[in-house]
Amino acid sequence: MEVLIETERFFIRPLLTEDASGIFELDSNPKVHTYLGNNPIKTLAEAQNVITLIQKQYKDFGIGRWAIIEKTTGDFVGWTGFKYITEPTNNHVNYYDLGYRLIEKYWGKGVATETAKACLNYAFEVLKLTEVYGICDVEHVDSRNILEKCGLTLKETFVYDGIPHYWFKIKSEDWEHTLGQTN
Repeated sequence: MEVLIETERFFIRPLLTEDASGIFELDSNPKVHTYLGNNPIKTLAEAQNVITLIQKQYKDFGIGRWAIIEKTTGDFVGWTGFKYITEPTNNHVNYYDLGYRLIEKYWGKGVATETAKACLNYAFEVLKLTEVYGICDVEHVDSRNILEKCGLTLKETFVYDGIPHYWFKIKSEDWEHTLGQTN
């Protein structure tokens, strides 16, 4: 297994074809999609398409969302990491978006925060990125809390697909002077 990042409880690695059942469990749950347009997937083939699209990001941009694997069980927990966004969003293009999505039974256990912090450290220390953004629906309090715990700063509110969203940002020097000192 190609592990990119290791945390206390998890391995973070590229998504693989064999993760399709985990992606299906994750993305077929309507609760997971509450703040994501309410469009859960319905088939295993759709889950495989999700993986294929993410693997294309790896090839095109050298980065993409990564699988979170529980160390003790080897179970697929969800994904975390970055997506390189090339379409205009809130007057920005060509930026790195921090994201995370977990299977419901892992919610509220600090998984997203633990793995997102590890990803930010990787972004700034290994990839040498200068800044990372995060976006969440203004109603999604948990996601906002995760972004803030990871050191991202709320910059503004904007409308995306007709829905108010928060726009967060962290620069590498902010990471170094805050959370980076304690990781």
